[in-house]
Amino acid sequence: SLFFRGQVDKYTWVDVGSSYVMSDVLAAFLFAQLEVWPSIQARRRQIWERYAFELSDWSRISGVRLPIVPQHCEQAYHMFHLLLPSLSARQSLIAHLAAHGILAVFHYLPLHLSKFGLRYGGRAGDQPVTEDVSDRLLRLPFFCALTDAEQTRVIEAVSEFKP
Repeated sequence: SLFFRGQVDKYTWVDVGSSYVMSDVLAAFLFAQLEVWPSIQARRRQIWERYAFELSDWSRISGVRLPIVPQHCEQAYHMFHLLLPSLSARQSLIAHLAAHGILAVFHYLPLHLSKFGLRYGGRAGDQPVTEDVSDRLLRLPFFCALTDAEQTRVIEAVSEFKP
């Protein structure tokens, strides 16, 4: 695959289809995680809910939106994002967090602006809402081994930021 040859990163869509290759080592790792999935999911829920609770006042004051999960939906707890007021605010927050030794990354490139999407007619401006939201999304560190102390550092650094 292009990914395994280092020709594209994992979020680049270049053609029809997907790569479903999983090594034996990855399958064994997945199996071990599935055996303890309830505890992994409980920890991820705890991290997600703490971000939501501890950043709620800051988000209201700063105009940054937190994730919304409709009541009838079951949350996957796979990431926690912020929706900043502008692209420049997102870039400033990334730099602010980096200065505190915290890696936060932007979300995904809209598919219609990927190489494949552009090849099949996608153009900048075709989906202005998608493009706007994509420019403003920021993912906070989120993994089940994130310690309470590490999460506290993230929350404190984010809370210091003024968009």
